[in-house]
Amino acid sequence: MTSIAVSTASAIPYDIRRLGVLMAPDPRHPEEAEGVLNPAVATDAEGRVWMFPRLVAEGNYSRIGRVEVELEPDGRGAVPRRVRRDGIALEPERTWESGGRHGGTEDPRITRIDALGLFVMTYVAFGPTGPRTALAVSEDARSWRRLGPVQFAYDDALDLDLTLFPNKDVVFFPEVVPAPDATPSIAMLHRPMWDLSFVRPDHDVRLPPSVAERRPSIWISYIPLDDVRRDPAVLTRPSGHRFLAGPEQDWESLKIGAGPAPLRVPEGWLLMYHGVSGTIAGSAFTPQPDVRYAVGAMVLDAQDPSRVIVRTPTPIMTPQTDGERDGVVANVVFPTAVERIDGRDYVFYGMADSRIGVAELMRRAS
Repeated sequence: MTSIAVSTASAIPYDIRRLGVLMAPDPRHPEEAEGVLNPAVATDAEGRVWMFPRLVAEGNYSRIGRVEVELEPDGRGAVPRRVRRDGIALEPERTWESGGRHGGTEDPRITRIDALGLFVMTYVAFGPTGPRTALAVSEDARSWRRLGPVQFAYDDALDLDLTLFPNKDVVFFPEVVPAPDATPSIAMLHRPMWDLSFVRPDHDVRLPPSVAERRPSIWISYIPLDDVRRDPAVLTRPSGHRFLAGPEQDWESLKIGAGPAPLRVPEGWLLMYHGVSGTIAGSAFTPQPDVRYAVGAMVLDAQDPSRVIVRTPTPIMTPQTDGERDGVVANVVFPTAVERIDGRDYVFYGMADSRIGVAELMRRAS
């Protein structure tokens, strides 16, 4: 087990302690031939912990699996130790989830939103026009109902049509927050990519006039709570788009994206995110051998989550173990879930696009 401090220069007092590999591809399952990675996690009403990993078959064809996380006591509570496979939660069945170079239901995140009585899953639907975010909802964390692709509302004042562009790393806040106009809302973090090369390889993208940062960055959008309560499908129609944070340091010089759902802490909203450095060769939509993924953290204001209070200048986690340095894409740690189990917060993360690791998030003693 390895403990890595967030940063002694930072005001974010949390450490990450690795617990090891939780899930690796099973050669008996062809749907896992090219890796198991980047899971969502949810705890059902009976207290069972379910993980929803991305399963990658030959040809980079992805499904979202369903596995039960088996827990063992360690003297301080339950610890994730093993998994039991339980089939497929979502696979590419719709036209917008498959086609072109490969198809996929990829990289899910799940947020339990008590105000709606729902688990909300975001996932990347890799279809004919490249990666776009789609949503599904569940009442029991087992069976899922698709709501369809996210269609970002056009912002005339900003001349901003986010639906035109690919978008990934989408995750919801677990609690109702105020929108910029103070309307009680469900908030969504996302990462637009100002790149149409998947469908227009010869197209030189012109940034919308309201966008200053070309590199993929974290944005926030909102959906009024009253509208969602009338019809959960309006979760696919966020508006009030705002830039939240972009790359700042060398270790995140290419792009950043949100990780797990923001976690409410005394300081505000703790957001873990991935930062990418290195070199992109050719299309950004293909696996890149010369990149490095590290994990950073920021705290967002509790009353205005579009405002960053503090941010770590150095990573809280970098690829260090053999499983993180070697795999389908080397040098990747990619957190996608934080789940509270027996009062402790566990981070589930992708390792080198090949397997799944688990770590404990701990508050540092003052």
